[in-house]
Amino acid sequence: MVKKYKFKTKEGKTNQAREELKGLEELPLVGGLFKGLEKFIDLAERVEEAGGKIEKRGEIKGLKGEVKGVYGFSIRTGIGGRPKIQTFGNIKETKKGPKIVKTREPIVDVFNEKDHILIVAELPGMSKEDIKLDFKGDILILEASDGKRKFTKEVLLPSKIDTKTKKVSFKNGILEVKLMKAKK
Repeated sequence: MVKKYKFKTKEGKTNQAREELKGLEELPLVGGLFKGLEKFIDLAERVEEAGGKIEKRGEIKGLKGEVKGVYGFSIRTGIGGRPKIQTFGNIKETKKGPKIVKTREPIVDVFNEKDHILIVAELPGMSKEDIKLDFKGDILILEASDGKRKFTKEVLLPSKIDTKTKKVSFKNGILEVKLMKAKK
């Protein structure tokens, strides 16, 4: 017997988070991470109630024991809000099946505040000098490379911004980019 689950917000609206997770079960290699979702979904509901975040990550090692693939997901919620599911890592689904690529996709959170947008990205092992930020219209292109690891992510910005007001801070592998919204 297969149970179908759906999150409910406090307003009683149906949430699609469980459906999004179900789609991740189909991915080879990564799909095993999503088996047995019933306990995970219960945990996600508790996290939603608490207004927190949960994260699961794993590694695939090569023959010599070195890490070849990194994969995972993050669920972030606000009290009464819809959980946001984000996958990360360097395992990409292709027409021929999963492939380990050299470039990792970092975890990135975007906060749409009243007068600014705050982007927070996890870039473990990087230094501020390794990071490059570029803008193409309403997309922030984040790239970081230290010779051993490479990260890249295109972030769709939820509002028009003034690129000249960019404030960047980086500490302990966490990048914060604050962008003021463009005046109308």
